[in-house]
Amino acid sequence: MNVPNKITICRIVLSILLLVIMIFPLNRIGISFPEIDVNGKFIIDSKYLICGIIFLIASVTDFLDGYLARKYNLVTDFGKVLDAIADKLLVNGVLIILAVEGHISAIIPVVIVSRDIIVDSIKMVAGQKNGAVGASNTGKVKTVFMLIGITLLLFYNLPFSLFNVYPARVLIMIATILSIISGIEYYTKNKKFLTK
Repeated sequence: MNVPNKITICRIVLSILLLVIMIFPLNRIGISFPEIDVNGKFIIDSKYLICGIIFLIASVTDFLDGYLARKYNLVTDFGKVLDAIADKLLVNGVLIILAVEGHISAIIPVVIVSRDIIVDSIKMVAGQKNGAVGASNTGKVKTVFMLIGITLLLFYNLPFSLFNVYPARVLIMIATILSIISGIEYYTKNKKFLTK
């Protein structure tokens, strides 16, 4: 197994750990997270700070494994499958939990997950006909906005929230819109392979 694939597996492990921390009531088994008073302005749950750190590390590995795979010509089919699994676990899993907890609108994970299902289906059909098109620039920008937005949301929008500025939800909404646009672009570029 090459280095990029090992990094991707680490992202999968980090994603599962993150989801476990976010979902399970760990206080019932004696694990508690202290609350932190920020400048007397608001109270933050340190659980989300820990999740933010894990999410940030996992997000960095998302760029690192792809960079190494391309630079050293280590791109494999196994790596592509692993990378897709890791991405869905990390981003979609966190979005669903944030929506359930009321931090973001439920529309966001519905749109993102639906778009992913459609795009993955197109990839499967187009790929069988050797016509799959790589990720568009819109898709890459969407990913950056989404990762930054989720990270900021988990970090309570710090340091921006100290100045009463809350960019996280705006970034996530922009990423959602870009997700729809990139999905349309992907369909348009692969439409000829879907009608054969």
